[in-house]
Amino acid sequence: MDSSGAAAGPGGASSSSSSSRPSRYESQKRRDWNTFLQYLRNHKPPLVLSRCSAAHVIEFLRHLDQYGKTKVHVPRCPFYGAAAVDAGNLAMDPTSTCGCPLRQAWGSLDALVGRLRAAYEESGSGTADTNPFAARAVRIYLRDVRDAQAKARGIPYHKKRRRKGAAATDAPGGESASSSAAISGDSSGGSAPGGS
Repeated sequence: MDSSGAAAGPGGASSSSSSSRPSRYESQKRRDWNTFLQYLRNHKPPLVLSRCSAAHVIEFLRHLDQYGKTKVHVPRCPFYGAAAVDAGNLAMDPTSTCGCPLRQAWGSLDALVGRLRAAYEESGSGTADTNPFAARAVRIYLRDVRDAQAKARGIPYHKKRRRKGAAATDAPGGESASSSAAISGDSSGGSAPGGS
């Protein structure tokens, strides 16, 4: 025991200091989960979590668009497909004059779904197989949002693909292929045939 009376953890450190404050990720996950539960309670008619489906998750993501800060140009807008202007020069941004809607950015939605997926499983509400945040329809919706936002900005999104037959030491800088794949965002985790 240390001087505060808390039992010492591995390495002699007090375990009370590490458990007193959750990480930023855990705090954000809790806030997101509470926001989603509040959305279900306010839904007309109110929904219970056990009856929640992928369609309800997508409806929630669309609901969040009203709070978005990312301008997504529509095809008839003269700025559709134009490269985005530096956010620091927003006052000089000519695209700020168009009436295109503000939406949630794809990256924000993707991170949100990841946190809600984890929170659902941690809450004991169901199994990974019944998790509505992990449903195929939600993944398709997120992919469509990503593609639409990339097209509206004139920046095509291309998933980085690894070359076939690349040896572990072929990566630039002497890194292993798996570490360079992790840096580039490829989460396939290996060189499985057919790749992602």
